[in-house]
Amino acid sequence: MIEIHMMTVDCARPYELAQWWSTALGWPLVDSEPDDDEVMIGRPDGPPHLYFIKVPEGKTIKNRLHFDVTGVEGATRDQEVERLVGLGAKPYEDHRNPDGTGWVTLLDPEGNEFCVCRSEAERNA
Repeated sequence: MIEIHMMTVDCARPYELAQWWSTALGWPLVDSEPDDDEVMIGRPDGPPHLYFIKVPEGKTIKNRLHFDVTGVEGATRDQEVERLVGLGAKPYEDHRNPDGTGWVTLLDPEGNEFCVCRSEAERNA
């Protein structure tokens, strides 16, 4: 059996993107400086962590792998979408359904897609 230790995100500005995800997730930056080409944010209760690495090429197509996130501490999907857009995410695709199911796809500051899903409380209701 294996475990995922870290997920790596190729990007143009590792420190800035790591800071954004650090704020979005509430995970701290780990030993990083603004001019670093490799920056990690550590999940407080252990792996997997997120590792942002500078690459020369820009994003050109849809991500083959993306994050699905949910609100925590009572936040609904819609509240979480509003918070993340307030942090600088851009709305991309809205897949919410009239019955409350579905998700919203947002773009992080470098254009990487991620989905905001219903919280556990919303799914249990």
